[in-house]
Amino acid sequence: MSATNPLLSLSNAQIAVEAVATVAFALSGLIEAARRRLDAVGVCVVAGLAAFGGGTLRDVLLDRRPFFWVQHAAWLWALLALCIGAMLFLRRRHFGLTERAMQWPDALGLGLFSAGGTQIALDNGSPALVAVLMGVVTAVFGGVLRDIVCNQIPRAFSDHRPYAVCAFAGGWVLVGAQWAGLSADAALVVGASGATLLRGVALVSGWTLPAWQVGEKRD
Repeated sequence: MSATNPLLSLSNAQIAVEAVATVAFALSGLIEAARRRLDAVGVCVVAGLAAFGGGTLRDVLLDRRPFFWVQHAAWLWALLALCIGAMLFLRRRHFGLTERAMQWPDALGLGLFSAGGTQIALDNGSPALVAVLMGVVTAVFGGVLRDIVCNQIPRAFSDHRPYAVCAFAGGWVLVGAQWAGLSADAALVVGASGATLLRGVALVSGWTLPAWQVGEKRD
């Protein structure tokens, strides 16, 4: 009996979504590691956490094996090649400009990971609310781990721009698209586009979430 090709265990659309999102988040980790002047090992670790952290936590919570980066080990080689190339390239670039430019790939990664994580959880038999939350975990927690390792409060929780909210909304767009009768692949594209578009609107408009207001101390 022939072994199952691991590339066929996910749809081609899901594989493409996770690949593009992984690259986008790996680049965000590379930039942050470079800004912190980490060494080569630190750069690879931070980029790996940003790229694979959210998906790994999702797979742990769903008890899903093998982890997606174990199943597609070629992505690890691609990450190492990306880190080596970026360490040579980013030394001669202005990180402020690069960080601003990366807001858009990051928005794309957010949408793709939120939709992909939601779809994987639905395929795993999770209820809609749980599936959407798994999409948020996939999209957000790689960046959270990146920021924690770099010794800062995660920006997803502190910059007041909607981030996890966009992922949450994108997950429900995907669920609604499936309920409306769209195919899984079409719903994946619609959900990813919804989260990415919402994040893009927030970046352009400067829309922020309400911050916790601490009352004045009384005598």
